[in-house]
Amino acid sequence: MTIESLTVAIPVLNGGQMLADTLDSLGGQQNRAGISLELLVVDSGSDDGSAELAEAHGARVIRIDKSEFSHGGTRNMAVAEAKGDAVAVLTQDATPAHDGWLDAIVEGFALADDVALVFGPHLPRPEHSHFVRREMADHFKTWERDGEPLLQRVEAGPAGLEKYRLRAGEYRFFSDVNGAVARWAWERVPYREVPYAEDQLLGREMIEAGFAKVYHPRMAVVHSHDYPPLKFMKRYFDEYRGLREVLDYTPPFGIRSSLRTIIGLTRSDRRFLRGEGITGTGLIAPTVRSARHHALRLVGEGLGGRADRLPARLTKTMSLEGRAGFAPAKLPDRLLN
Repeated sequence: MTIESLTVAIPVLNGGQMLADTLDSLGGQQNRAGISLELLVVDSGSDDGSAELAEAHGARVIRIDKSEFSHGGTRNMAVAEAKGDAVAVLTQDATPAHDGWLDAIVEGFALADDVALVFGPHLPRPEHSHFVRREMADHFKTWERDGEPLLQRVEAGPAGLEKYRLRAGEYRFFSDVNGAVARWAWERVPYREVPYAEDQLLGREMIEAGFAKVYHPRMAVVHSHDYPPLKFMKRYFDEYRGLREVLDYTPPFGIRSSLRTIIGLTRSDRRFLRGEGITGTGLIAPTVRSARHHALRLVGEGLGGRADRLPARLTKTMSLEGRAGFAPAKLPDRLLN
């Protein structure tokens, strides 16, 4: 698919300096193909001058009340309002890592006529915790192919379907922290207005509708989050409750399996630290932090993936967003499994 125009859409609420960095990076993109560009910001009640900053960078700004925001609904609004053949969706704190980010999107869509989605890696902020940096690097290795783009689709026939079922997570994954959607595909499969993991559900529905998806390693942004320990646990609760709601995914959760996981991930963190030159007694404190992080993560994952069994008061307490309850998505009959 050759795109002649692209809209970059960013939902914003008090974006601060990170939004400024993102807008500056977007203004410095190479655009070798010479496509028409539009910058669209949906601001949900910023009081720090974010909307005015976006306008100063040439953005068209749509202002909505904070109560009107939803992850899927606001992105649907942005795509509907966009003028581009494709819409690249960023978060306000996802900064294109270099001036070839835009060109990578164009290259991704050009790989096939049926490419519906293109996404790229998130590079961790260097000041963030070692386990955050290691986890993010390992996550995107799933789609790495010697620095070249990866085209994915479910091939026709029983063999293609079986391959998909065995590796469904790889095929379905999509992130609208740093992703792009073709307008023609969105018109057939729009975002769903779910409380969380709207991008994961979009990825699932697009791939199961028979469309292709591309991972482009040069479509990289700088983006990561670092929280205090208990906030990390709550964030993972929200994430895995969302995955249960939209993908019906329940992670393993038992004493023995959890201990093995904590030990394995902590060892991975130690190898990562050694690669950064940290050895001997310098490993003690970060090893303790790793073990604590992974233990709390597993608690958040395990409870989030079983949120349908928990009382609403507990789900609200566990949620970083303060959302109570469990809201499973109503999926269409066309899904393959």
